[in-house]
Amino acid sequence: MTTTEKFIDLADHDAFTDAVPYAALARLREEDPVHWNPEPDGGPGFWAVTRYHDIRTVHRDPQTYSSEIGGTSLEDLEPEHVEARKSMIDMDPPRHDELRGMVNRRFTPRAVNVWEDKIRAVVREVLDRGLPMGEFDFVEELSSEVPMTVFAEILGVPYEERRVIIELGDRLLGNADPEYAVEPDDAHRHLPFSSPAALEMFDFGRRLAAERRKDPGDDLLTQLAFEPLTQQEFDVYFILLATAGNETARHTITHGLLALLEHPDQMERLRSDPTLGKSAADEMLRWATPVHHFRRTAAVDTELGGQAIRAGDKVTTWFTAGNRDPEVFDDPDRFDVGRTPNKHMAFGPGGVHHCLGAHLARLEIRVFFEELLSRTVDIELTGPPERLRSNFFNGIKRLPVKVGLG
Repeated sequence: MTTTEKFIDLADHDAFTDAVPYAALARLREEDPVHWNPEPDGGPGFWAVTRYHDIRTVHRDPQTYSSEIGGTSLEDLEPEHVEARKSMIDMDPPRHDELRGMVNRRFTPRAVNVWEDKIRAVVREVLDRGLPMGEFDFVEELSSEVPMTVFAEILGVPYEERRVIIELGDRLLGNADPEYAVEPDDAHRHLPFSSPAALEMFDFGRRLAAERRKDPGDDLLTQLAFEPLTQQEFDVYFILLATAGNETARHTITHGLLALLEHPDQMERLRSDPTLGKSAADEMLRWATPVHHFRRTAAVDTELGGQAIRAGDKVTTWFTAGNRDPEVFDDPDRFDVGRTPNKHMAFGPGGVHHCLGAHLARLEIRVFFEELLSRTVDIELTGPPERLRSNFFNGIKRLPVKVGLG
């Protein structure tokens, strides 16, 4: 068993702050693909799985690698918080399937494609406001606005309150970043998400649900308000939908623009051939991999990649490494808007937890860049990207740009 120091400490958020450590992840993938990573402060440690096919094995075998016992986060919660925080991504079948089935029909390809005209209208409205500014923060003005405006419509959040979810989500999910973190204290220690933003998000969702029960609409909130859910189930379902509906697309759009700026030949290729929109969206998702890893917990003693894994061990799957596995992707460190095939795992590698909003995110990314590139003749950075301090989200908080309009 090799030591962490020889490679990288994947538990260290600072290892991801300046840039994604692709070289270190590649060494793990090549030399120790099922790697034991100790944790600081006497934590139990975890396995880090970095090869594409091993990651697929973990995610497609919930009987062996359970979300119910411990999924999503590296964090080990107090027993009283496990149930309070558990959403469907922290569950195994059959309850996972029951909860997912409540809303699954709204996110099928056919259902999502109906939204294309609405999404295009949202993108145009956002660009109409942002582009004439000339110089601005791309994240604040464009990449955060589009996904949240679209999802606010689907979820049923009033337009004027859409940024409430962005702000609460940043504080809730970006708690490893000093800008969003709240120091633990006695007032917040009891919260399942260790942040007052959780209670604010709960209250926000409950208020909107109460309004829908009085005045139903054709939106997700109305549906959830009338489903046979406990209050705890509704609270975490709302947090999951509100945050997941924003984070993946927002970070991918931001990274997508940065990739195009760093590869101007691909920018011009996409600008001159809009039919590449679908493949470009998938390449941006592969390139960005907005969620670095997910966790499972071994339910039984097993073996993976030559390593003996004991029941109860934490097993983390590093999509960022899998999406650059040369066994699967030709020249994986090359950004190619026409890449095909492109069986990336930005939404997970299949299995029961494959991202519910995958089709919606792809559509938003494609439409966004179709509209952006048709309106601009030049885009340039005016300062360095400001990255989120997180080993979970591959996020960019700010991206200062200057645009020239066509």
